Amino acid sequence: MNAIDRHAVRLSRRNFLAISLTAAGGLMIGGIIPQAASALVVDNQPWDETRTGEEINAWIMVEPDDTVIIRVAQSEMGEGVFTSLPMIVAEELGCDWARVKAEYATASRNLRENNVYKRMGTGGSGAVRRSREFLQAAGANARVRLVQAAAGRWNVSPDSCSVDNGKVVHQASGRSLRYGELAADAAKVTLASDPAIKTPDQFTLIGKPLARLDTPPKLVGAAKFGIDIRLPDMVYAAASTCPVFGGKVKSYDEGAIKGRRGVIAVVPIEGGVAVVADRFWRAKEALANLPIVWDEGPAANTSSKQFDADYIAALDGPAVTAKKEGDVDAGLNAGKRVDAIYQAPHLAHAPMGPLNCTAHVTEGKVEIWMGTQNPDMALQLAAKAAGVPPSEVEIHNCFLGGGFGRRAVNDELVQAVTISKAVGKPVKLVWTREDDMRHDRYRPQAAIRFQAALGTDGRPTAMHVRTAVGSIQRSLGWGKVENGIEPSAVEGLANMPYHSAATQVDCILKNTHVPVMFWRSVGSSQNAFALEGFIDELAQAAGMDGYRYRRKLLEGKPDFLAVLDTLAAKSDWDKPLPKGSGRGIAIHESFGTIVGEVVELTVSPKGEVKVDRVVAAVDCGHVVNPLTAVMQIESAVVYGLSAALFGEITIDKGAVVQGNFDDYEVARLADTPKIETHLVLSGGTKWGGIGEPGTPPIAPAVCNAIFNATGKRIRALPIKNVDLSSGA
Repeated sequence: MNAIDRHAVRLSRRNFLAISLTAAGGLMIGGIIPQAASALVVDNQPWDETRTGEEINAWIMVEPDDTVIIRVAQSEMGEGVFTSLPMIVAEELGCDWARVKAEYATASRNLRENNVYKRMGTGGSGAVRRSREFLQAAGANARVRLVQAAAGRWNVSPDSCSVDNGKVVHQASGRSLRYGELAADAAKVTLASDPAIKTPDQFTLIGKPLARLDTPPKLVGAAKFGIDIRLPDMVYAAASTCPVFGGKVKSYDEGAIKGRRGVIAVVPIEGGVAVVADRFWRAKEALANLPIVWDEGPAANTSSKQFDADYIAALDGPAVTAKKEGDVDAGLNAGKRVDAIYQAPHLAHAPMGPLNCTAHVTEGKVEIWMGTQNPDMALQLAAKAAGVPPSEVEIHNCFLGGGFGRRAVNDELVQAVTISKAVGKPVKLVWTREDDMRHDRYRPQAAIRFQAALGTDGRPTAMHVRTAVGSIQRSLGWGKVENGIEPSAVEGLANMPYHSAATQVDCILKNTHVPVMFWRSVGSSQNAFALEGFIDELAQAAGMDGYRYRRKLLEGKPDFLAVLDTLAAKSDWDKPLPKGSGRGIAIHESFGTIVGEVVELTVSPKGEVKVDRVVAAVDCGHVVNPLTAVMQIESAVVYGLSAALFGEITIDKGAVVQGNFDDYEVARLADTPKIETHLVLSGGTKWGGIGEPGTPPIAPAVCNAIFNATGKRIRALPIKNVDLSSGA
């Protein structure tokens, strides 16, 4: 390459996509999506509030050409909220969906205007179920104001007008005005009361499978992720913290990297040190050559082997009872006993995009560019780290390269603010994959013991459950959980749907030095694995198959039975399979949604597991966009399958062993089964979440299928650690 070529073309991932989608780029994909460039519906800066149109309320702006900009307060991390939430607003607004654009609402405005966006944290599968009503109200508010504006121009009653695809129409005269013509007047209208919102039987847009608004800009590389941010005079930082959680820096020799090309500064941060340079690679390499002596503290003597023993031992210690019905002790002595202990390891979030944050701290202003699941909390964190009032902070939320809970608490933000404040420049901090893997906040480790007895009819006469698990709230410092019962620790257990003559669920909160946090589906991830595995053990003891036994214990629960029966029908439950193959079933309710899954798999004579097919049945009550709902179930299945087959974070000498995808495996395309999703919607007042509920059933369904195929019961994950070969 000559000098002109080498200096004129700076090839990035974004530039590559843009170039490859032109005729000059020469790739055939350019012919596949000829409209992609003109279909951009999310701006390169989705936080931008500087518009030429008229804002009717905080959620809706209408431009003169009838483009409707709908603001989204939740974070788009692949789950489709940049489409589903605007659909809810547009349902009431009555606009032309083809002219809808979406952009992020801003946390700074939410602060200034007394929580005008209601909720901005994205988690708990709550985007639709916790936002739907006030988003409908925002759309209805704007629609009525547009109608009143038109009626005022025509000097007619608003009751004589209706809306039609972005226009207000006067039925008697046939006159109409476009939303773009009315927006300025509508913005001045004040309503005496809030208008009524539609009921599901009145929906015309909600429930339709619509293409996602964020797909076109992502296809052409125009969508902004946090890692894509470039600012004038920006520098780069790489950070290192103690390999053992809770440790600190004893000393470091800055002189060892003094004079290295591009190195600007070495900055102390909480628990570690950062190197700042004019390029990230130079910062990273300088940090690798910086001699650091760590004070690892007493936790340096711990290991996963020790934790495994400690968690099981804790099951015999003091506990707090989360649920008790009937005489459990008498019931356990009144039938055939079945006992088991299930174990689940720590898990990393492993998002595709490692953590990163760009911060610019100046006098009187702090600006942050990142992908965060909680912009409100990020604003407060930045203010505290910079030592300024929250009103001086601006969070520019970007698209997230995966979250799964990890981007709900932003350790990288605090580091970036600290570094920018020290060097006086905008700083982009990037965690490497190894940083991300070894300094995550993990899914808690757990040990869960079941004791049950079956009567002559196979039904449980009693079930006693004890769980020993890490407290997320204590780990995050959000509270002491003084009553000893954390809701996430017992979710799916204390509210299990299965009928037993007597039931007791006990909780033991046990933390180590390893930080824990929300992981996709939170406590349901480990609790469903344990409970649904144990229910299969009870089915075996009762001489019944997993589907029919669950049906027996779920009598009187029509929503669960509808999901189960759909699963049985769609999965060919009773169809024989060849030797070495098996089916397994699991069902679980989380975040207001019931999801059942049947797994069909093959176990080779060498013990290799190949999941061939997954059939899912879902009851979330109602669904906004069936297309994204199905995508979410597929995503949750693959995410949970990765954890079931391969996932574990192990500790040796106090530090995390795994560092990248070579030793923390995830499911690849070759591991991905055919996934079929069936919506079994019960309707009514039920609006369940969809982002997480597909994850809990997959691990137990896989393990139950392995038992069906091999006769070997798996009670500890991951499956890769179990010898399933025919000779075992």
